[in-house]
Amino acid sequence: MANNQSVRRHLDAFTRGRIIGKLRKAAVRLHGGGLFARRPVRCVPLTPAHRRRRSLWCREHRNWRDNEWGRVFFTDEIRFSLSSDSHRILIWRERGSRNHPSNIIERDKYGGHGVLVWGGIMLGSRTDLHIFDAGSVNGTCYCNEILLSYVRLFRGAMGLQFLFMDDNAPCHRTVAAEQLLESEDVERMDWPERSPDLNPIQHVCNFLGRRLAAHTLPPVMIRELRLALQDEWAAMPQQLIDTLILSMGRRCETCLAVRGDHISY
Repeated sequence: MANNQSVRRHLDAFTRGRIIGKLRKAAVRLHGGGLFARRPVRCVPLTPAHRRRRSLWCREHRNWRDNEWGRVFFTDEIRFSLSSDSHRILIWRERGSRNHPSNIIERDKYGGHGVLVWGGIMLGSRTDLHIFDAGSVNGTCYCNEILLSYVRLFRGAMGLQFLFMDDNAPCHRTVAAEQLLESEDVERMDWPERSPDLNPIQHVCNFLGRRLAAHTLPPVMIRELRLALQDEWAAMPQQLIDTLILSMGRRCETCLAVRGDHISY
């Protein structure tokens, strides 16, 4: 019986070795043909109406000058997860085809145990990174923790040239939020739905994610994740933020070139 088990283990190891060898050879052939193993891009779903609205917005803003983008206060909420990324599916694709429809996974929600953060950026400045204790945000929370605590202060410092950007999330568009912004004389930027790829703060947060992944000991507890995020946000070069904001004109041109579809910025 023991001998039979030993033989089976040997055969299993031999079979695994052959499979791994074949996979490696296949990968070499694909790589030689100009294909590379990459994670598929995850994007929110876009309807034809969304694409038309994105194109219209980009046509309206494609010729904005740097000083016009410099008055915009870009904001968003981003969720960071403790979940490992090691089990994500890889696809084989050519260089430069990252945003081809066949290489995109459209998804509205992203799971994983983690924290929800909010941040705001401008040319030459940024807010502190705000972490929601509840792990989510509703209209009341948005008014009290964000609009009153951050947006109002930046509006006071900037004056009438201040232009506030947030997206069309339900918590952003409550009656209470609209009334508060009106009472504080805050001008809100019109923003196309489902357009995180046009928002430079998304790419700031991508940078944060890469910085966290580069840690020798990545966070494994929520408290560690919160502290690491705040440290990396504070250490981020302002030049990186400014460069991303000043890429808005190119983003608009790129979005127009693909007729309102997803862009790679």
